[in-house]
Amino acid sequence: MPRTSGSSNGGGSGSDSADPVELGVELLSKLEHAELSVADAVDRIETITTDPTTTRTILDEAEKRGVVERENGILRTSGGGFVRFESEVVVREGEFTCQRCGAGISEGHFIRFEAGDHGPFGSSCIRKVTGRD
Repeated sequence: MPRTSGSSNGGGSGSDSADPVELGVELLSKLEHAELSVADAVDRIETITTDPTTTRTILDEAEKRGVVERENGILRTSGGGFVRFESEVVVREGEFTCQRCGAGISEGHFIRFEAGDHGPFGSSCIRKVTGRD
């Protein structure tokens, strides 16, 4: 994973100008599991937004674009997508708050999406968000 030093960021996505819907759809397109519950998908989306309307929009847009299929509370991904830790995750040193669990961290892991960077996450939470654990 690339390491950079940079300014500290207490939270939020790495790019304040990133569209949360685009980030959410990209996140869903990179899930490692072929199938997961809508609740598990929402858990991951909540690292981007906790707004129920935006969450619904992300799920609807992902389905409309063919990224996922929804049926009976289960999301099926179109497959083929995953986060490449070597090139799509950057580690920055500083004082951060994990977007998933709220813990204070000194190394923030950020996922690089076309829509913008998403994070920071701690070393275990980045794996949960991407579906590695």
